[in-house]
Amino acid sequence: MKFYTRLAYYLSGFAIGMIFLFFILNGKETSCSYFPNARVLKHLREVPFKYSDLALQKLSEKWVDTADVRKTLTYGDVDFEKSNIKLKAGKLYTIYGKNSKGEAITLEVINYDDAAELRDIKKQ
Repeated sequence: MKFYTRLAYYLSGFAIGMIFLFFILNGKETSCSYFPNARVLKHLREVPFKYSDLALQKLSEKWVDTADVRKTLTYGDVDFEKSNIKLKAGKLYTIYGKNSKGEAITLEVINYDDAAELRDIKKQ
């Protein structure tokens, strides 16, 4: 069989496979979160989220709001040197991000198996 014939068979099979995958994965919430930072942030966004009394007090001060917390939980950076510390029945994670004014903030989140609690918000 000539090279061009084999190439045509390969490309036609590849095209059929791509179309098949397009129709199967179209509209599904698929994501690849293999890196530790992405996996931690994704888990914190998926579980029910609570606020401690200290965090609610800081949120009432108006230099940070819940939208900044959500944005940090989406685009923030987890500091693993200060994180993964066992507390009570969960683990403490330190996450760096920015508020809507561009100021650096630090979130301390306790990650339980079935929930997450924002323990503290700090300005840097």
